[in-house]
Amino acid sequence: MPTPTSRRNPSTRPGHASPRDPIPRWLRYVLMADRAGSAWYVGTGFFFAPVLAVVSPWPVVTTVLWVVIALAGLWLGLLGIAMATGLAMVLRSNAEISEDYWRSIIDLPATTPAPHGVSQRHRDSRPASV
Repeated sequence: MPTPTSRRNPSTRPGHASPRDPIPRWLRYVLMADRAGSAWYVGTGFFFAPVLAVVSPWPVVTTVLWVVIALAGLWLGLLGIAMATGLAMVLRSNAEISEDYWRSIIDLPATTPAPHGVSQRHRDSRPASV
C-alpha cells in the first residue's frame, strides 16, 4: 500500500525522476531507440520498395511484408508517444534539457568550455576547405 507521502511527492515512486533530476531515466532509452528505429525504418524503406515490386505476383508474401512494415511503423509510433510523454514531463517540471544530454543521445562528445578568447558559438566551426 502506498504511503501518504508517495501520493504527494511523485519522486518517491519508482520510475519517477528525483526533484534534482526532472528528466525521467527511461527517456534516454526511448530517445535512443526512436533515433535508431527511425534510421532503420527509412533505410529499409529503400530495400522494401523494390522487394515489394518483385514479390507482387505472390499476394501472401506481399501481405507479410506489409504487415512487417506496419508493425515497425506502429512500434515507432509508440516510441513517439513515449517520447512526447517524457518531454512533456520535463516541460511540466519547468526544467531544461542540457546540450550535453542531447549530445549523449547522438553519441557526440560533451561540450567543453571554450579556451580563453575563443567564442563558444564559433569554436567548432571549420573552414569549408578543410
